[in-house]
Amino acid sequence: MPTPAPSQFLPRSSGLLLHITSLPGSFGIGDLGPAAFEFIDALSRAKQTWWQTLPLGPHQADGGPYGCYSAMAGNPALISPELLARDGLLDASDLPPLRSESTGVLDVGAAARKYAMLSRTLEKLRAGHSTPASQDLRDEFESFRAENAEWLEDYALFMAIGDHRGRRWHDWPGELIERDSTAMNDARRELAAHIELHQFAQFIFFRQLAALRAYAGSRGIKLLGDLPMFISPNSADVWSHPELFLLDKKRRPTAVSGVPPDYFSETGQLWGNPLYNWPEIRRRNFDWWIARAKAALKQADIVRIDHFRALSAYWKIPARATTAAAGHWVKAPGRAFLKTLNRELGHLPFIVEDLGLITPDVEKLRDDFHLPGMRILQFAFSGSSDNPFLPHNYRRNCVAYTGTHDNDTSAGWFAKLDEPQKRALHQYAGQFPDNDAAWSMIRLAWTSVANLAIAPVQDLLGLNSEARMNTPGTDKINWKWRLFPGQIDEQVLDRLAELTEATFRSRH
Repeated sequence: MPTPAPSQFLPRSSGLLLHITSLPGSFGIGDLGPAAFEFIDALSRAKQTWWQTLPLGPHQADGGPYGCYSAMAGNPALISPELLARDGLLDASDLPPLRSESTGVLDVGAAARKYAMLSRTLEKLRAGHSTPASQDLRDEFESFRAENAEWLEDYALFMAIGDHRGRRWHDWPGELIERDSTAMNDARRELAAHIELHQFAQFIFFRQLAALRAYAGSRGIKLLGDLPMFISPNSADVWSHPELFLLDKKRRPTAVSGVPPDYFSETGQLWGNPLYNWPEIRRRNFDWWIARAKAALKQADIVRIDHFRALSAYWKIPARATTAAAGHWVKAPGRAFLKTLNRELGHLPFIVEDLGLITPDVEKLRDDFHLPGMRILQFAFSGSSDNPFLPHNYRRNCVAYTGTHDNDTSAGWFAKLDEPQKRALHQYAGQFPDNDAAWSMIRLAWTSVANLAIAPVQDLLGLNSEARMNTPGTDKINWKWRLFPGQIDEQVLDRLAELTEATFRSRH
């Protein structure tokens, strides 16, 4: 196995994991507005370098960021009404109906209210009654549509048809499922206003995200994004590019994604995403995947590739199977893809999720391209000295996490340990009060040799299991947790700043 080269984009540094939807605010869901700018200020005060988010795509009804209507688009629910009002694109009188009580839980109705708001904003822009700069904004909108036409036109049409025919595109009339040219042209003509609204929502999303990224850069903060490996079957991508997926004549998956049975599940995990038609993707020189990677890098400085092992081999499950146990491994052309992507980008600004069943071929693929993997402290205390998640077994080119969005909070995890496990943690990390368990984990991550250390904001605040973001494989209330205004105070930020400077991770 080759020795990884020093990472060009991961100097010794640290950061916090917080999805944008979890920011506090008055509009039902965290967004790209003032609270996001305040969080950047908080990161700066704490001497951090990175803000890691979850995927920023347009989420579906459950609010989960890993099942989106598009692999390229942004989430209009993250648009800030306050920024629109500040820019003169929304009247102050439009804001009160959008507000909702700050309960610490995401309001799933916020997205619909924001679309109604965007419709009024677009009407004002069409009428030219917004600001003296309205013509410049219209020109900017037209430029955005032209520059992103390759994915934007299909996405906006997909969403507009869904407004009228329902969100499940397999329930549409056959001529729209099969993208018959006459039916498509009729839909473009009949739904022109709705198509423009969805395009406008994307324009505003990326405009506000660009402003946030510019501010982050001015404060020395970088964004770390997330790229899901698989695509939702109910997405514009599968509808508009059926040839890139394993589908039958009715455009339904013939095989789906998942992972095999393991210690945690005797039947494995059946995810249900359509699998890629890798021979066709490779024949096209990976053009769609390269476009997807570039789209992700428009949203962040570097990107985490979720379920990286599927670029080496993926678990192929027959579409009619009731459990993942019916699947088998199939090789993927990950090496050819990463070589092509490296040539196209000139570098590979990615970290990779290399958790679960990781075989030597996956490790070799990761290491040959010098991609940093992930180490999760909550997995470390099994009683084995060679556990790869123990900090003394880390290498520099990796990212140390106390936990991720799929883990319990560190305080919640610690509370569930039995006494021998707690004793093992104390022997390794030193003695600490039970109510300081999360900070003990942060100290372990920050003092490790890993180039990058990340902690979820829940661990920074020592929150218990009620603040957990996601419990995989369950129908619990996932993806809904939010901060309350003022919950991150200066004392905790200064404590993190002191630790960050002491462990030589300070961006200064």
